[in-house]
Amino acid sequence: MDAKPGSGMGRRNFIKTAALGAAAVGLGASLPGLARAENFSKPPLPWPENALEPYISARTIKYHYGKHHAGYVKKLNAAVKGTPWAKMDLVAVIKGSYGKDDDLFNNAAQVWNHTFYWNSMKPGGGGQPSGELAKAIKDQFGTVAACRDQLFDASAKRFGSGWGWLCLRDGNLVVASSSNALNPMVDGMKPLLTIDVWEHAYYLDYQNRRGDYLKAVMDHLINWEFAARNLAI
Repeated sequence: MDAKPGSGMGRRNFIKTAALGAAAVGLGASLPGLARAENFSKPPLPWPENALEPYISARTIKYHYGKHHAGYVKKLNAAVKGTPWAKMDLVAVIKGSYGKDDDLFNNAAQVWNHTFYWNSMKPGGGGQPSGELAKAIKDQFGTVAACRDQLFDASAKRFGSGWGWLCLRDGNLVVASSSNALNPMVDGMKPLLTIDVWEHAYYLDYQNRRGDYLKAVMDHLINWEFAARNLAI
C-alpha cells in the first residue's frame, strides 16, 4: 500500500493518509458485544433495517449485517475457541494477531470494523459536526468541507475492497483508507468513524457507482455525533 512521504507509517504501510500526525493512540473495546472473546456476539443494529432508506436499502442491510457481519462473528468464535485468544477482548485479538495469524486477524478486524460502521451512520445524519469535533476539524483541515472532501476522496480511490476512516493520531485528525480488513488502530491511530467501501456495502443499491453511495452516506447518513463521542474518549 502507498503512504505519503514523511507520514511515519508502520512496517506494512497499509494506511494511506490525507493529513499527517504522529505516534500512537489506541481505542478501547467500548463497542457493544465486543468486550470478551469467549463468545463474541453480533451486536444489534443501532437502528431498524429500513432506517437508512432510501440511501441504503433494507435489502442491503439484511445481507450485509445478516450474512457478511454474521459470518465474520461465526468464524471468529470458531477460531478463538479453546485458545488463549478466548480470554482477550476484541481489540487485543486484533492487535495481537496482526502480522501473525491472517485468518484470525481478518475475521476479528471485520467484526470490529462492521460494528463501528453501523454506528458511524444514523437516520437523518449528514449535516455539520458541532462542538469540539467541529473545532478540531477546522483546526486540522481549515473547513468541514475540506475534511469531507478528503474523506470522500480517500474512500473513492481505495482500490478494491476496504474502508475510509476519520482518525485521531497523536492529537491530530487524519483521513485514511485501508484495504480489506485492515484497521488503523494497528498503525497507532484511534478511529472516529468509518465508511465501508467493500462492494457488498453498496452494490445492490448503487451497482458500480461507489461515488454515489459515498455522497449519500456523507450527505444524509454520516454520524458526526458518534465521531464526537469517540474524540472525547
